[in-house]
Amino acid sequence: MPLYNNFPFNKVVNKRVCKIVKILYTFVPLCLCAFVPSSILFGQDLTANEIIKKANDVINQKTVFGKMKMTIVTTSGKKRELFYDFRSKNRGEKNLNKYTAPRRIMGQAFLMLNNADDIWMYNPRTNRVRKLATHAKKQKIQGSDFSYEDMGSGDSFIEDFNHKLMPDEKKEGHDCYVVEMTIKEGRDSNYSRMIAWIDKKNYLIRVIDYYDEKNRELLKKTLIQSDLKIIDGVPTAMKMTMYNRMDNTKTENEVLEIKYNIRIDDNIFTERGLKK
Repeated sequence: MPLYNNFPFNKVVNKRVCKIVKILYTFVPLCLCAFVPSSILFGQDLTANEIIKKANDVINQKTVFGKMKMTIVTTSGKKRELFYDFRSKNRGEKNLNKYTAPRRIMGQAFLMLNNADDIWMYNPRTNRVRKLATHAKKQKIQGSDFSYEDMGSGDSFIEDFNHKLMPDEKKEGHDCYVVEMTIKEGRDSNYSRMIAWIDKKNYLIRVIDYYDEKNRELLKKTLIQSDLKIIDGVPTAMKMTMYNRMDNTKTENEVLEIKYNIRIDDNIFTERGLKK
């Protein structure tokens, strides 16, 4: 029963007052709604840029330390395993990887700065650090299907690509936003465009299709991220598998240990840090 019917009016109160109260009770809420943004009342669809920003924030935390196992599978099915530690800072702008096994590459390290535009390599056998050419970010890491760009591009998704929202799809069993990213004019990348399937629940990128640098229709690689865990409050894919569609090979990166937003000294991301 409406509230105004229960209002304690005295019987001698003018009926006109009661009528006014009834009108106010009915129409004031409607008037207030007129001043509330429709995005609050009915929800607001995210733009492609906003979705990529949220996905990028999941990938690139303030700092990250992890222990990884990389398994490279050749066209013949032969497997090669590598183990490495990695550290990242400034939301992916600085990255340092050091190999811990097998023995033949133990102690080797590479440093990526400025979203992998600047790369340095260290070899303990020669005790020398050398800077790689600019185009090196497109090269494979240790013969794997991951390039330096794939592992150290930082904010590249935001800064180097335009974004277009495509129809939603279910991918790997998850409801996903689908965003097409096309390279901006004058930007340098191994890919002319990418299509990303982004989990609606947590903005974790579930799948990315990478298209050839010179042929926008030629599918080059596909990354599938799986085995989701929440680590330090961050949605984390414990397994990342890159399928090379050109060479019919694949490489799997498995997270053995990971920590987010811990203290990491800036001195690590230097030539001296490479050698330690």
